[in-house]
Amino acid sequence: MPEPRQGPADGKAHDPRLLPLPYAPPEKGRPKRWSKHYRTEIAASTSSILSTFTAYPLDSVKTRMQAYKFPTFVDCVRHTHQTEGLRGFWRGVLAPLASITFVRTVSFSIYQKAKYTYSAWLEKATGQSPLVIVNSPGSYPTFITAACFGAAGATAGAAITAIACPFELTKLSAQISVLMAGSNNVAMGGDDAVRHSYQQKGTLKTAQNIVQHRGVRGLYSGFHLHLLRDTIGTGIYFTTYESCKQVMATTSGSSPTSPVAVVVAGGICGLVSWACIYPIDSAKSIYQRNCLTHSASTKIDTPKIQFFNRRMYRGLGVSMGRSCLVNAIFFSSFEFIKKQINRLEDY
Repeated sequence: MPEPRQGPADGKAHDPRLLPLPYAPPEKGRPKRWSKHYRTEIAASTSSILSTFTAYPLDSVKTRMQAYKFPTFVDCVRHTHQTEGLRGFWRGVLAPLASITFVRTVSFSIYQKAKYTYSAWLEKATGQSPLVIVNSPGSYPTFITAACFGAAGATAGAAITAIACPFELTKLSAQISVLMAGSNNVAMGGDDAVRHSYQQKGTLKTAQNIVQHRGVRGLYSGFHLHLLRDTIGTGIYFTTYESCKQVMATTSGSSPTSPVAVVVAGGICGLVSWACIYPIDSAKSIYQRNCLTHSASTKIDTPKIQFFNRRMYRGLGVSMGRSCLVNAIFFSSFEFIKKQINRLEDY
């Protein structure tokens, strides 16, 4: 005959193996389960703050070189330091810290869900699962894996454009506000009062200023170019990252999430995606600058996206270096945090 189970009356602590089911774990275990459920969001947001702040000066220089004619990277850095000091390199950093963190967190969440959805659809259509292929030892990227990751990335990029566009416009305004107000910008046209009104403004006041001059729709100036850039760029970005990890794992015999694979894949995906969509980004920066320097009554023509025009690649080296650094830091931190969360107990 089995012995009776011990309870609180025995003066002994509960043993979950001896208690009748269902057994409710202590409340202090709940946060761990929550963190495991939202590990993608936690890892993405934390990593985004770290990588964005670290590489922001390079992003600021890149935007200035796109919007204005600086002969070299060094000239742009020197001019920024002389006219604005060190703070100039981080001017407007609060908006992207908040927006990029939020946008990237949402983007990764959408990407993860879309990746599994498209994988299931492709498996039904072809009989092959992209996710099974990519996680099989000794496998290499195929058309079906690239299609899955590319479609999921493009979905995420398109979805977050509506959120990202106003934030990126205010960031651009903060980065080039001093240049817009400079006397050497008269040749570019625009309203002097409008151009000077953006100088020394915080994120919120910059947004209010845009609404004042161009209405609420002004916050979405350049939306069409932003949508094109992020849809194409994010698709290339995730395809390159996942494929590089797969190749690194197969050739080295290591895990796809090993530190070396993650750093290399993160750096390469940033380089490749920016190299492909940089003329679109340049056209967006020029168009948004023109919108900021003119009143709402002035019609702004969309610049042509010219892939074979050297002018559209001003600041490309800076941008690729920044992107390589940002993504190497981001993905290293992202995968590390996810691993640490996965090691936690369920309760």
